[in-house]
Amino acid sequence: MFNTSFIEISRKAYRNNIRYLKKIIGNEVVFSSVIKGNAYGHGIENILPLAEESGIGHFSVFSANEALDAIKVMSPGSQLMIMGYLDDAEIEWAINHDIEFFVFDWGRLNKTIETAKMLRKKARMHIEVETGFNRTGFEYNRMGELVKYLKREHDHFVFQGLCTHYAGAESLSNYLRIKNQIAMFRKFNRFFVRHGLNPLLRHTACSAAALTYPGTIMDMVRFGIAQYGFWPSPETHMFRFRKDTRDANPLRRMLSWKSRVMVVKEVEAGSFIGYGSSFLANKKLRIAIIPVGYANGFSRALSNTGRVLIRGRRVPVIGTVTMNTMTVNVTDIPGVERGDEIVIIGKQKRMSISISSFCEMSEQLNYQLLTRLPANIPRFIVK
Repeated sequence: MFNTSFIEISRKAYRNNIRYLKKIIGNEVVFSSVIKGNAYGHGIENILPLAEESGIGHFSVFSANEALDAIKVMSPGSQLMIMGYLDDAEIEWAINHDIEFFVFDWGRLNKTIETAKMLRKKARMHIEVETGFNRTGFEYNRMGELVKYLKREHDHFVFQGLCTHYAGAESLSNYLRIKNQIAMFRKFNRFFVRHGLNPLLRHTACSAAALTYPGTIMDMVRFGIAQYGFWPSPETHMFRFRKDTRDANPLRRMLSWKSRVMVVKEVEAGSFIGYGSSFLANKKLRIAIIPVGYANGFSRALSNTGRVLIRGRRVPVIGTVTMNTMTVNVTDIPGVERGDEIVIIGKQKRMSISISSFCEMSEQLNYQLLTRLPANIPRFIVK
């Protein structure tokens, strides 16, 4: 198959997640599927068609290069929104291709209007406002100037959306900060409406906000991590569990990561295994070499601490994880041989290794692990 590992993506799990999230936001709210970071490691080329199958027609990416990847597999009726980076040439490209994009500072706003005039085509702008995250967005103290500018140039853009982003809605420690942001956004919205500027869509909620702050669900929700079956945080899960008592976890993980045994060999007692001297065999061992290392997304921090599944049993990683391989101890599992399936993340018989447990072992957020899975690992859709 010309690969050392592969990823399976469950269509059934994805459809389950979309049904659950749509039930929360209702049928009238636009579901924007966030597919930045290679669709959180799942592959834009896989997730976008799956989303369209589930009735989703709006997609959010961070940059123009991600937009290009989306366009390759996107149906003509779907819409694309760029939330982050665009250089001047990419602004022209976005306008030409009817791609929506965030405008969050005066430099981008001026360039957008200038380009729209040159092209004689309206830009589809989402005005992002600064409510307390302190990353991107127009400040309230310049609203008078902004409104005056937008009214003067109204022939050159479509006011596609008014938006903001919350500073950690997944954590209870940020409760007051989020509440203040919600109030601030409403203040921005009132100012725009009072001056005759009405966006087609108001959107502020990501996965965490939509799941824990119902008031943030407006005309559109930007669902990222939740659509892939992951809770933004344990606190978010606990909040929903109070409401969805019939199912302890209504979200389903859709990603499994697998490989095969490359070679099996025996090591005598008193021998060091792998680079350096981090693991000493205290008895005669049978080991299996797996062709996956830190270059493939399996963190070197998992040396002597990681686990994988083989023949329905959980086995330890021993020695140092190298660039392209890891070693596991299969002494207590009879019959392990070259070509046996290895599950790095996922289920095998009755055993499983979840993303969360994998992240805990490697001290990563699930966002980090997912988006760091190399794009060259083949991904396959399964039932």
